[in-house]
Amino acid sequence: MGEHHFMAQMMLEFMPLERVRLDPGMIQIYDTEFNNLTGQIGTEKITGASVYWDPSLGHKKTDSSVIALIFRDDKTHRIFLHDIQYMVTPPDHPQPLTYQCDLVLNFLERYNMHRVTVETNGLGNALPEILGDKIASRGGGIYVQKITNNTKKETRILNTFEPLLGAARMFAHTRITRTPFMAEMLGWSPIGSSYHDDGLDAVSGAINITPTPIRPLGQTCRTYNANTNFKV
Repeated sequence: MGEHHFMAQMMLEFMPLERVRLDPGMIQIYDTEFNNLTGQIGTEKITGASVYWDPSLGHKKTDSSVIALIFRDDKTHRIFLHDIQYMVTPPDHPQPLTYQCDLVLNFLERYNMHRVTVETNGLGNALPEILGDKIASRGGGIYVQKITNNTKKETRILNTFEPLLGAARMFAHTRITRTPFMAEMLGWSPIGSSYHDDGLDAVSGAINITPTPIRPLGQTCRTYNANTNFKV
């Protein structure tokens, strides 16, 4: 559990929400890529992966359209934020959602992912069908899962990140430091005063959905000696 929940429930001390913050300095940074053959990131064995898309029109000075990929090790309960993409749609593009679907599929192909969860609140309601058509035009092989969130966004973010950070179980690839994600953490508040939190929302979504199991693609060849000393 996070500090806020611990102080309130275990220590019986009131901790005002406006004092709660997410410290990006508590994220452990790594620079190793995921190895499909071994199913590992460095020496860390990966058991599952999730890709989550929190969509918007993606225009400048509006909510960001964000897709996030996380890996996880369910044995150590560690979370690895491996990549996140903030998608910006050209202002004169006639089909902004179709444009973003292409970016999403490129993202999935880059990491050999075959399932994506799309948040269908509001704008996202029409996206699974558009994305499905795009997938079919590329030959299929990708499953689209729809999800509708009814919990307040600030509550989802707090309940997801605070326990991970407090237990030193949150890792992020070095490429994450070159995105707006860390700045979102610095400026975020659970009382809803932060305008930019779309990356946080997408990552919390990826962490909380059921992951796709990861199994190593390559195995070391094993030698077997057959007993041929028999009579027919």
